[in-house]
Amino acid sequence: MSKPLDRLTLLETFARISDRGSISAAARDLGLSQASASRQLRELEDRMGAQLIRRTTHSLALTPAGQDLLYDARALIAGWDAFEERHAGSDGTVRGALKVVAPVALGQTHLADIAVGFQLRHPQVKLTWMLDDQPIRFAEIGCDCWIKIGAVPDDTLVARPLGRVERLLAAAPDLIKDQRPHQPKDLESLPLIALAPFEGGDIRLTAADGTEAAIPMSLRMTTNNILAAYRAAKMGAGAAIVPRWFVADDLAEGSLVDLLPGWRAAELVVHAAFLPARYQPKRLELLLDTLANGISEIPGIQS
Repeated sequence: MSKPLDRLTLLETFARISDRGSISAAARDLGLSQASASRQLRELEDRMGAQLIRRTTHSLALTPAGQDLLYDARALIAGWDAFEERHAGSDGTVRGALKVVAPVALGQTHLADIAVGFQLRHPQVKLTWMLDDQPIRFAEIGCDCWIKIGAVPDDTLVARPLGRVERLLAAAPDLIKDQRPHQPKDLESLPLIALAPFEGGDIRLTAADGTEAAIPMSLRMTTNNILAAYRAAKMGAGAAIVPRWFVADDLAEGSLVDLLPGWRAAELVVHAAFLPARYQPKRLELLLDTLANGISEIPGIQS
């Protein structure tokens, strides 16, 4: 009968196969032969009494049983990593792998700088930094931390708030010419560039005193990409709700204008989501603290 460590090894091999989508690629990562990795997968399937991965000529896909098992497998693996780190003793060096999924715009600018700074301070941490604006299946992609702007649509995860994003309605000067709006009702004739899924045809703004206004605007374009919305607004196609951190330079140089400086769209919360565990690996704890501290220094994001 296999020892407990062997069972964990089977789960680690299964998780790596799921990550890589290939038995041969997973085997290379783990220093195994393809035959050994295949045998470990078959042994795990025999133990579970179910097919976990469906094999086709060109790809692999998790079965429903494999999807269920993968979530628990990742939790067990993460728990073992934290347990070993806590009890095995070390020289204080933070090491190990961290895989993070971050939103595209923030993840390739300010958050990337924070992450790279973290890795430089902890060179024994192998950091994988992935960018994706779409909802992810956390267990399937095998990440340690998902940085999500807005609500986290997975109640199996712990969601730690990192900051609140200030958002404003901006447009190119040529769009308004000499008819600068003074009240929300003055915006109704302007075309709108909507950023899905956060905005629709009605723009809701709040004044500093708490007064709220819903403004119907003519929807000219909808996009799920903030860069596309930003470029459309700069070209004069319409006004767009944008985060202040993203357009700070444009506002300063005058290529975009804040249409109603006393009014703001609803703030969005930046969350760091991760699997619940009694003990988190030290490298993840440190990364979360680094992100929380660093994000508070970004103009337009409040801690």
